Amino acid sequence: MGFPVDRPATWFVTGTSRGLGLEVVKQLLARGDNVAATTRSTERLLAALGEGVDTTRLLPLAVDLRDEAAVGQAVARTAERFGGLDVVVNNAGYGFLAAVEETTDRDVRAMLDVQVVGVWNVLRAALPVLREQRGGHVVNVSSVLGLTAVPGWGLYCAGKFALEGLSEALAAEVADFGVGVTIVEPGYFRTDFLTRDSLALPAATTDAYPAIREMTANHLQLQGSQLGDPVRGAERIIANVVEGGGPLRQLLGSDSHAYATAKVDALRANLDAAAATAPATDFPAA
Repeated sequence: MGFPVDRPATWFVTGTSRGLGLEVVKQLLARGDNVAATTRSTERLLAALGEGVDTTRLLPLAVDLRDEAAVGQAVARTAERFGGLDVVVNNAGYGFLAAVEETTDRDVRAMLDVQVVGVWNVLRAALPVLREQRGGHVVNVSSVLGLTAVPGWGLYCAGKFALEGLSEALAAEVADFGVGVTIVEPGYFRTDFLTRDSLALPAATTDAYPAIREMTANHLQLQGSQLGDPVRGAERIIANVVEGGGPLRQLLGSDSHAYATAKVDALRANLDAAAATAPATDFPAA
């Protein structure tokens, strides 16, 4: 079953009150599709959409993605309201900028609960629906920092690296059921991701990492001048699903492509350097 052309498609989108998620919801509603939009605050979502947006086909849902039962109820409400489910977009997330040793146990658990556990909860609820109807699409919004890591972003990268591994395995598992999977890897987009609303900082720091303090200040000042256009980003995410999916990874932004290319080059150099020594741990040939 491909993307529906004879009826409005039904999308379940998480993290929708700001940034790319909000823009995706706006464009889906403008297309005339059905949208179940999860957020921590439906009031904030509706305010962000504004009065000029037709919300007839919108189902706003206040959901804590860490709560498996609540997520299951949200997916069930979506299918009941719209008669099915076609596309799942796991977009919820936030940034965290600190050295590894400045990151508390609470910080780690909070990040992974959103970036990994929350996605898993959505997938467990939605996949039986998609699998039974033998069609649909899952879009997991990662980051180019799910492919490469930089100092100060260790916790954020840990969550996104986990999401990438989950998504690769998922794509192979559900392919025979006609369910597509896309990993979206944006670079820096001109959203509020680099504001205090979306970028968490450590409660305590050490003076051992002046470069990370400088990076933090530079990132906060970068707000408003990021390269990526969220309108165009949302357009490409939607078009990729509507047009059939494309490759597993969808890179958004020339900066994302440059970071990813540099990682591939570095990995290739590492593999070439290890080519002679890697077999040394094999059992001798009989």
